[in-house]
Amino acid sequence: MKRPLYFFHNKVLLKYLIILLLLLLGSALFLFNFYKSENLLKKDKKDASYEINRLTDIGDVFYDHFQYDSAFYYYNKAQLICDPKINSTEYVYTLSSIAELQQEQGNYIASEATVTETLPYLKYIKDPKYSWNIYNTQGINYTNNEDYNNAIRYFRKAIQLKVSSWRKSMSLNNLAVAYIHQKEYKKAQQLLEILASQKNISKFDAENNIEYAYTIDNLGYCYYKLGDSRALNSFNEGLKIRAQLKSTDGLTANYIHLSFFFQKNNPVLAKDYALKGYETARKIKSVSGQINTLNLVIKSSEGNVLKKHILRYIHLIDSSDNARKKTKNQFADIKYAFNKDKEENLQLRAQKAQNELKLERQTTQTIICYIIIACIIILITSLCFYLISKSEKEKKEAVYKSEIRISKKLHDELANDVYQTLTLAKNKDLGVNENKEQLLNNLQIIYSRTRNISKENSEIPTNENYIIALKDLISGFQTQNNTTILNGIESISWNKIDKNKKITIYRIIQELLVNMKKHSEANLVIIAFRKTDKTVIINYTDNGKGIDLTYFAFRSGLQNIEYRILAIKGSVDISSAIGKGFKVFIEFPV
Repeated sequence: MKRPLYFFHNKVLLKYLIILLLLLLGSALFLFNFYKSENLLKKDKKDASYEINRLTDIGDVFYDHFQYDSAFYYYNKAQLICDPKINSTEYVYTLSSIAELQQEQGNYIASEATVTETLPYLKYIKDPKYSWNIYNTQGINYTNNEDYNNAIRYFRKAIQLKVSSWRKSMSLNNLAVAYIHQKEYKKAQQLLEILASQKNISKFDAENNIEYAYTIDNLGYCYYKLGDSRALNSFNEGLKIRAQLKSTDGLTANYIHLSFFFQKNNPVLAKDYALKGYETARKIKSVSGQINTLNLVIKSSEGNVLKKHILRYIHLIDSSDNARKKTKNQFADIKYAFNKDKEENLQLRAQKAQNELKLERQTTQTIICYIIIACIIILITSLCFYLISKSEKEKKEAVYKSEIRISKKLHDELANDVYQTLTLAKNKDLGVNENKEQLLNNLQIIYSRTRNISKENSEIPTNENYIIALKDLISGFQTQNNTTILNGIESISWNKIDKNKKITIYRIIQELLVNMKKHSEANLVIIAFRKTDKTVIINYTDNGKGIDLTYFAFRSGLQNIEYRILAIKGSVDISSAIGKGFKVFIEFPV
């Protein structure tokens, strides 16, 4: 027949195995619930990102078709459902798009405020192009608000980022424009010349080519302001690049610069370039471009033509103001319409944050609970093994000590008596009454000592026979040479006293009587028992020769009594002196 597995055969190990399996099962359930909650949160975040991107894409389409009010509507709707820390990229992108729309309407202060909202969240975005866009937009805001020092600061921050060459070129161009506004033409020239020298025209690189056209045109304006003859070539080169690319980006400004250049020496050509700039601005529906070019046309016009251009100029200014007001009002209406939605979104976001916080707390509490449970189980298991091991060790030590003690007693108390008795029986004539009497006395002494050793090491009864055993112990030490007085032992309800305490008291009295018999030479011993409300008091007194308690050998011998009493939470007071007997006061709780 096969033997059962050891784990199932050993009940203790089986119990620990079951506890371990339950712990592992609980941990698995906890991990399952934890990952389930995490996946739900990730799904919510993913769903939010999808909706934000959908709204942003719609906004981009309207932006590209110059439908700024509709673009603003969708950008604003997208940013309202963003959690800035979770959807940092989407949040920054939507706000930067709104800021650019505000720039288009000439509302640079509002654009600056919008951009400022994004600054704390740039650290959460790895792609530097978003930071570049924010810094560049803010620099343009400061430029248009004539705060050129701050504009320069933001353009420099944009330049330091690791972005594409055309983005870096744009920021350098914008920095040069800020220097031009400060009339730092030499600084702007040096910057633009470095930028222009790094550019090679390519028909396959439209974005960089357009940016180069801006660079060379702005460089020409610096040359013009510094009286450098290279100005005209730079203006014409910029014009040529834009013609090749069929691009209107910066074309109006290019014509304005040429108009400035010819204003003194060739007013007719200056007017012609101004009119070309006006037509370009009208074509791309740039009101500010039309106003700036008409301003130049008016300076070189006369008569009815002058009147016509002035009326058109006034109309454009009025229309521009009205359009800006209308657009601002539309934006304000859209924002107002979203106030309630924003409040509702904030409430939902707060609710979501509370739920997430609650979930995090529950998760933390669960983890702590499992850690505590695991620690308790480990502690209990370790403690059980330790106590079992300690108990077995103590039992072995107790058995060993008991064997040593019994062996010593047998050697010290019986070996000599047995040897003398054997010698007597061998060498004396037992037919003589005197020798026979001596032999019987020796055998009686051997029997008495053997019985005492047996009693000292026998099991102590702790039931209703305890008082009988205790009396028997005390009477066993009474001889013809001493008297033992026992007082109050019957007044104690021994059945109500703990088993361990009864054993301890038995051993203490036994030890006191053994010491009395060996050392004190007392002829009177009094053991008095007394019961109080919560304690039992035992007074031991003998009239022996006493001991010096300061003597180490005696002191160490009494430590067993002290340790036993302390083990049952009692107290002991020992008093003695040479020639004054020996007293012990014992008190322990019931």
